[in-house]
Amino acid sequence: MKGMSSRDEVRELLISRRARVTTEKAGLPDFGGERRVPGLRREEVAMLAGVSLDYYNRLEGGNIRGASDSVLNAIARALQLDDAEREHLFHLAQGAPLATAAPPHSGEAAVRSSVQRVLDNMAVPAIVTNAQQDIIAANPLGRALYAPHFDTAGQPNVARFVFLDSRAPAFYADWPLARRMTAAMLRLEAGRDPMNEQLTALIGELSTRSPHFRAEWAQHDVHEHRTGQKVFNHPEVGPALLTFDAFDLPGEPALSIITYSAAPGTTDADRLALLASWAAD
Repeated sequence: MKGMSSRDEVRELLISRRARVTTEKAGLPDFGGERRVPGLRREEVAMLAGVSLDYYNRLEGGNIRGASDSVLNAIARALQLDDAEREHLFHLAQGAPLATAAPPHSGEAAVRSSVQRVLDNMAVPAIVTNAQQDIIAANPLGRALYAPHFDTAGQPNVARFVFLDSRAPAFYADWPLARRMTAAMLRLEAGRDPMNEQLTALIGELSTRSPHFRAEWAQHDVHEHRTGQKVFNHPEVGPALLTFDAFDLPGEPALSIITYSAAPGTTDADRLALLASWAAD
C-alpha cells in the first residue's frame, strides 16, 4: 500500500464525491440531456468553487500539493464534503510529514498505570484504541463487552475482528454499517498519518484477506468516530443498544478512550448490569 497522499487517492476522492452531488443538490439548473457520469460535471464544480476549469482539472488529476486553504475550502463547499471528508482533503493536500518529524502514531502496547486506574474506576465499559484500532487497554466491563475480540490470538483489533472473524456478523447487529464505518475510520487515520507503518500494514492485510474490506475501501468514505449508538449482540447477555463517546487521551494524541452507556431504566441498562455481574464472575 502506498502513502495515502498519493495522486490516485486525491483523484479518487474528488471524483467519487463529485459523482454524488446532483445539480439539484448544488442548486444548479438542469437543462436536461443525458450525462455520461453521475453527479456534477467538472466545469460545474469549478464554477461553484470559483476556480478555473483548467485549475480544477489539475486538482482532480491529483496535483493538489500547494493548494491554498481558501481553494480547498471552496472545493469542499462545492462538493458538499462533511467535516471528516474536509479534514481528509486537507491532510491529502499537506502530504506526508517530514522524515525528521516525530511520528504522531503510538506503538505503545499499554497505557500509563494512572490511565488504567482511571479506566478501572469507571462504572461503564471503557476501552482504549489507537489509530489502527488495536484495543490496548480496557476496564473489566470493557473486556466483558468486547469479550469475543479478546478471545483471539495476539493483540485484539477491532478492524480485524469486523472483517476477518466469522463471529462479527452475529456480534454487530448492523454488520454492514460496522464494516462501512471501520473502513472509513481507517481511511481518515491513514490520511492523517501516512507514515504510520502499522496502519499501512493493516490496510494491506485487510485488502488481501477480505473482499468486504476491498469493497468498502473503494468507496473512499471517511468517518470521525466520536459519538453515536451501536447495537451489540453479546453472546452472554443478548442485544443491547449502547451510546458510545470517544475522548482523546491527554499526552497520547493517537489514543482514544471510548466509553459505552445505556439510558437509565431501559432494557439496555439492565443488560449492562447483567454484563457487570458476568464480568465479576
